[in-house]
Amino acid sequence: MPLTLGLTGMDPATESALQTAFKVANAQLGGHWTLVPEQQAHFVVVDMDSMYGPMSWLRLHATGKSVIALTASQRTQADFLLPHPFTTDSISKLLGEIAVQSGQALPTPAAVPAPAPVDIPKQPLTDPTAALPDVVVELLQTDRAHADAAAAKAAQQIAAAAPAAPPPAVVPPAAAEPAPAVAAPPAPIPAPAAAATTIAATAAPAAGLIATGPTITARGDGLLDWLVPGRLRGMLRVVQGNERLLIDADQRKYHGPAALKPLADWFDRGFAASDFEVMPAAQWEAAAVELGASMPLTRLVWFGNLLAGQGRLAPGYDPQRRYRMTKWPQTEREYPKHFRIATVMMKALSTVAEIAEASGVTEAEVADFINASLATGFAEPEGDPTPVEPSKSSGGLFGRLRGR
Repeated sequence: MPLTLGLTGMDPATESALQTAFKVANAQLGGHWTLVPEQQAHFVVVDMDSMYGPMSWLRLHATGKSVIALTASQRTQADFLLPHPFTTDSISKLLGEIAVQSGQALPTPAAVPAPAPVDIPKQPLTDPTAALPDVVVELLQTDRAHADAAAAKAAQQIAAAAPAAPPPAVVPPAAAEPAPAVAAPPAPIPAPAAAATTIAATAAPAAGLIATGPTITARGDGLLDWLVPGRLRGMLRVVQGNERLLIDADQRKYHGPAALKPLADWFDRGFAASDFEVMPAAQWEAAAVELGASMPLTRLVWFGNLLAGQGRLAPGYDPQRRYRMTKWPQTEREYPKHFRIATVMMKALSTVAEIAEASGVTEAEVADFINASLATGFAEPEGDPTPVEPSKSSGGLFGRLRGR
């Protein structure tokens, strides 16, 4: 099968940069690839981070073409992944892998011969005094002998004049003093009740907006409360039952199960500060390799907000208002209906009922998806949200869910 590549669903600047990098990479691979229009291509690169990229993927997937997703995400539903930003090396590596899978023999780089060893002749050992007159050599030897004798005499005089060192004194052990009393740590101050009726608003520097979940005072704060940027620091491990998470709070990443649904119980319980164990770097690296590749912490925030609403929009957001996607999200394979919801929301501003009717899902599923998308910055409402008075905002499960 000829190796043909097409480009679609991207802006002109990205397409031009890809074409330039492709020419260099293809030359390195021996020219096995040909750049053609997408209709003639067997493999098509789609910019999944653009507005029309996911729609292009859906169209190409229906026609049976192999899609290469150009995206900054570490995961994709396409056939191949080209990380963004891309380089000539990353394109060359991906195209080489596809070519090998297609049965193409790639050229091997020519072996560079090792340089021939250089024979360095040994230099003859010479006496540095051989060229000096005999008289000068005798004077040098006489001066060296006098200097050695003077040094030995001075050492004897110093040793004779030094007093004998007294034996070390024995110091009796001091009586043990009673240990000072240690004051008991103060009891933890419970969170004020008003905190359960406010909508937290903390902006994540690199992962969009973060929403906190309900406060669980019986055991501690909910997991979403701990995921707010700045609350956790360093490399941590938290365990519940047979599942465990490694959280790199500074890098906003985590290692854990690839599926999200096994972690649903984690958002129904509370966590104390002592549940988060700080790990040394060496142990962290070994445990991270065992759990697999890292994932963005925003994924857990998205999942927690998906569960928190239980089929209703977060407080302050009216189902009669219209909502839309601002950018295409990374949909999860565990929730295939979300692809249809996101497709409808990418087209136009719509109410919960309109989105549900157009996508063929329930309004409860739409509300949960909107909550998760609002919390992570992938969706927005039409106009500014109406402020919610603290006295009228609901507590409990929705009390601290933030949708801005």
